[in-house]
Amino acid sequence: MTRVTFYVLAQGAVSDRHQFACRLTEKAVNQGSKVMIATNDASETKVLDELLWQFRAESFVPHHTYGDTLESPVLLSHDGDDIQQHDLLINLRRNIPGAFSRFARLVEIVIQDPADKQLSRKHFTYFKERGYEIETHNIG
Repeated sequence: MTRVTFYVLAQGAVSDRHQFACRLTEKAVNQGSKVMIATNDASETKVLDELLWQFRAESFVPHHTYGDTLESPVLLSHDGDDIQQHDLLINLRRNIPGAFSRFARLVEIVIQDPADKQLSRKHFTYFKERGYEIETHNIG
């Protein structure tokens, strides 16, 4: 069964969520995991595409977007669910991707924005009602 983890950030900006997603992705890739980052739209995919190249001066996280013929350990997707086998799903979408249960682990990143927190509570309730193991980490 998919393990679900909520990371609750002390910050309230979407850019903080994106930075944290990049750090988490880098860590997972360095541990040998394959990652899918589920984004809301093409604009968010583009932001993360650029950020994964430059979020830290000394790092590079190999990645590709949905529909690319290239393969890498990280897939960015706003218009499709994972068609390959990945270990970790980082969900940045407002909805829960339909194929999330194919992943060993799902991560939700919560920022200190009232609308975002309300949506995250709905996601938390969804997983809890279905019996998923949930971890919560407050990130200061």
